[in-house]
Amino acid sequence: MTELLGIPMAAGAGIDIYSGVARMAGKVWASLHRAERPSRTAVVVVHPSSNFLGHYLLGPLAERGVDAVGLNTRYIGNDSALIMENCVLDIGSAIGFLRERGYERIVLAGNSGGGGLTAFYQSQAESPTVRATPAGDPPDLTKAVLPPVDGLVSLMAHPGRALVYTEWLDPAIVDEHDPLKRDPGLDMFDPRNGPPYSAEFIERYRAGQLARARRIAGRVRSRLAELDERPGELRDLPFVVHGTVADPRFLDMALDASDRTPGTLWGPVETANLMPASLGHHTSLRSWLSQWSVDDSNCDGPLHLARTSVPALVMYGTADQVCFPSHARSMYDAVPHDDKRLVPVEGGNHYLQGQPELVARVADTLVGWLEAKGLRG
Repeated sequence: MTELLGIPMAAGAGIDIYSGVARMAGKVWASLHRAERPSRTAVVVVHPSSNFLGHYLLGPLAERGVDAVGLNTRYIGNDSALIMENCVLDIGSAIGFLRERGYERIVLAGNSGGGGLTAFYQSQAESPTVRATPAGDPPDLTKAVLPPVDGLVSLMAHPGRALVYTEWLDPAIVDEHDPLKRDPGLDMFDPRNGPPYSAEFIERYRAGQLARARRIAGRVRSRLAELDERPGELRDLPFVVHGTVADPRFLDMALDASDRTPGTLWGPVETANLMPASLGHHTSLRSWLSQWSVDDSNCDGPLHLARTSVPALVMYGTADQVCFPSHARSMYDAVPHDDKRLVPVEGGNHYLQGQPELVARVADTLVGWLEAKGLRG
């Protein structure tokens, strides 16, 4: 049986979601897939902005006797003004809601961009430290109601949006208003540079990515300072970032070697790098600092995993074009205790699309892990 859950949404700061109906409703939405027999365990699958109401694991987990929840944050389908700290509040509301419904064991599963977020959540639930967003705004997570969960699962996940975004940022763009003006010496699409890419090129490329990210962050801070000096209530502005899908690992399979094929979730790399629908092109000043700025964002998965105490399961697809083996290893290595497990899903792509046998294997692995850890009520 499937049930739509309307979960009361914790208060955020300002207007950060477009829909007036959503704001009036004051809810975040989740789908509960119930097992045939009553389950005292719920596995909650979450991402900062993707719609997980129909996540591919929900049905298989329920079929195996574990209630499964596909949780959305308030930013479902639109991360242009997303604040990571508000996503933490939304998860806290959902965990509290499920505890009130009688679930004795709750496991939080971060898929893709949810990996860093779930680590951030549990860190702040166990020992809160974050008192404001990077722009200095509410919420104060040390005063929030954030019930801790009983286990963490990282599923085809990366360490955090700011970290992976910087790894994908195109350093060849020399004019933020014109992505076709490029530095050929830092252009991964210039055949003179590769692939394969030399170690020297990769070193310069990564340095160029970090430098560009910091230039953007510097402009963001300057613009926010200008807004703070203006009278009135305007506190944020939107802007566009070009070239956000340009990790050399998309073309050079020897880098972070795995079973993946060249390309991205959005098709050929050079096209995906600039198309509007791919990662993080549309953002705002305050959202940039919270979500995408590698020096400012609070959502650093390994940093927060190192502050957690619950059992952890890290699963990664060996054919994943998005989250690479080093991402899974960094998450696994960050867990500070020995109650952890690292599981490669052989041949698995990012969303196990067209791989029903691997969906079943992942569900079996997750449920078996729950049983082994005493987390299956």
